[in-house]
Amino acid sequence: MSLVHQVRPAAGDPEGALILFHGRATSEHDLFPLLDELDPERRLLGVTPRGPLALPPGGAHWYVIREVGYPDPDTFGATYASVASWLDDLLAEHGIPLERTILGGFSQGAVMAHSLGESADRPRPAGVIALSGFIPTVDGWELGDVTGLPVAIGHGTHDPVIGVQFGRSAKERLERAGAAVTYRESPMAHSVDPDYLAELRDWVKARAATAA
Repeated sequence: MSLVHQVRPAAGDPEGALILFHGRATSEHDLFPLLDELDPERRLLGVTPRGPLALPPGGAHWYVIREVGYPDPDTFGATYASVASWLDDLLAEHGIPLERTILGGFSQGAVMAHSLGESADRPRPAGVIALSGFIPTVDGWELGDVTGLPVAIGHGTHDPVIGVQFGRSAKERLERAGAAVTYRESPMAHSVDPDYLAELRDWVKARAATAA
């Protein structure tokens, strides 16, 4: 499986990878600048893939929205399988194990990061970054063993698209399941808090240094 994607090489031999999934109706270019924000020393291979679906109102998408929190099962299931295959092939090509890979995203992309990084049928990554998203409730997907998994969640308290309760729910669910959750709420709408990104630089650096 191949997805259109943009690559930011590491400065030297990569210590791991940082994969960022964009939000609804944008593209692989949207979060590309965040690779340097989160990994300014370029210790990691950075990649931003494009969602496989072209849907109204334009741009790329990961799945069809029926109800917030509940992705359309058919499109979500197909995308999940294709992205998992693409991710495995990409990492194999670069000789980087998933255990040294951080999966992150914003909005729909955060849903993909949660689902690919915390699934019962996937090996666990080095960490998950989920900005303004949710853990999906969808047939065919189950939360796996996340004991000790580092997960960083950020959400705006005034988010009118994906309400802050989804971020709070993800935090509570993952903490109950034993994940190591870093959580921050910001007084903003559906957007990325640059102050939280600055805080996450050390988090990303630590994940790269301590991943198995």
